[in-house]
Amino acid sequence: MSIKIALSVYLAVALISLILYLPKIRQFFYMNARTEHKIAKEKRKLSLVIPARDESRVIDDLFRSIQKQTYPKEFYDITVIVKDGDDPTVKMAEGYGIGVLVVPEQKCKGDALDGYFKSLNKDKFEKYDAFVIVDADALLTPDYLEELNNALEYDCQIFLSRKLIKNFLGGRKQRSIYTKCSALTYAQIDDLANIYRTKKAIPVNMCGQGMMLRREAVKLLGGWPYRTLTEDYELKMDCFLKGFTSMYYPYAVLYTEEPLSRGDDYARRVRWLTGFSQCDRKYKKQIKKKAKAYGATTEGEREYFYSLVPLIAFIVNTIIAMLAGVGLAVFYALAKSGLWIESLLYLTVLPFGVIYTLLLIYSVMCMRAMRDAFKVIPLTEKIPTVMFAPFYLLEYFPIFINSRKRAKSEQVWQPVQRVSYESLATRE
Repeated sequence: MSIKIALSVYLAVALISLILYLPKIRQFFYMNARTEHKIAKEKRKLSLVIPARDESRVIDDLFRSIQKQTYPKEFYDITVIVKDGDDPTVKMAEGYGIGVLVVPEQKCKGDALDGYFKSLNKDKFEKYDAFVIVDADALLTPDYLEELNNALEYDCQIFLSRKLIKNFLGGRKQRSIYTKCSALTYAQIDDLANIYRTKKAIPVNMCGQGMMLRREAVKLLGGWPYRTLTEDYELKMDCFLKGFTSMYYPYAVLYTEEPLSRGDDYARRVRWLTGFSQCDRKYKKQIKKKAKAYGATTEGEREYFYSLVPLIAFIVNTIIAMLAGVGLAVFYALAKSGLWIESLLYLTVLPFGVIYTLLLIYSVMCMRAMRDAFKVIPLTEKIPTVMFAPFYLLEYFPIFINSRKRAKSEQVWQPVQRVSYESLATRE
């Protein structure tokens, strides 16, 4: 009887969680929806901004890819931001004729960006139509800036680029199972979510690099006011508060570097989720207050407030069921009852099998959505990746719990380990 009761409770909570998660699942089916590819009627002046603290090991590939841009050079300027004037990046940038700004007081990426915007006088600020922010580990496709200029034909204030994977351009030594699982993150955020948000005019999730902001948006911000570990996610919060419009523009493509080791990958995910938790503490009450003042919540606000609830409930429900199965199995085994086998099968193996299968299906969808990135990876790598991905995703749960605690204390910038590449920007 105990087994039946526990199993019934597990199935009931699992079903309720699934029903509550249906609005989120609906977003997945937009992954093949196309965004109209517009061609710009004019060429705007762009400012390409590159925070590059201690990034001399990888930034040369970015410089080479900038040289190959099809967008006319007279329509964009480049500024690299470093912390120390002795940073090797300074001489490297000067060798390419790229401007450098030293912001010695920076403690995070937000400080670097704010230092750049505050360094512009009114005339120089006004000459730019938009500001493009990329990280030093990026590799731009030749038409990247040209496509961002095309994106400005849309009546939006913030644009998010499509990310492919820089590690995939090298050999197997430059990618691991964690690299490939981490790469699926961009499909989860962009293809399975941001495409839907763009279609429904919901603030997109700002993840990673490759963002472009119109001059008017930066002017309204008064610089770059964000200082959490996820300053890009803070920008999304301000989309709720300030009414910024945003979109995911898949035609502007850059390559981003993903962690190679489990330690680096785990540390990055802890940083991400700690930043998300910081944003929750800083902005959630403000967004709720704004929604209350309007008398209703938008679809985007409801997703922000509640989308994790059914997911967390499902995971906790699964953990409790599995623990109950082990506990009952021990009880029945001590009582010399054969029911210990049923306990393990129905309350431990079954719940784990269900959650693993669902996450496996989700991972396959993610890889399919990013098939243009994974096409260079052989099948012998793809299969282990999707098989391991559910375990990778489940690891987010303890990371999430840890991040809630870390968010209560001040977090500082930590150096990131980089992978050494051999002039990937010179490859066709």
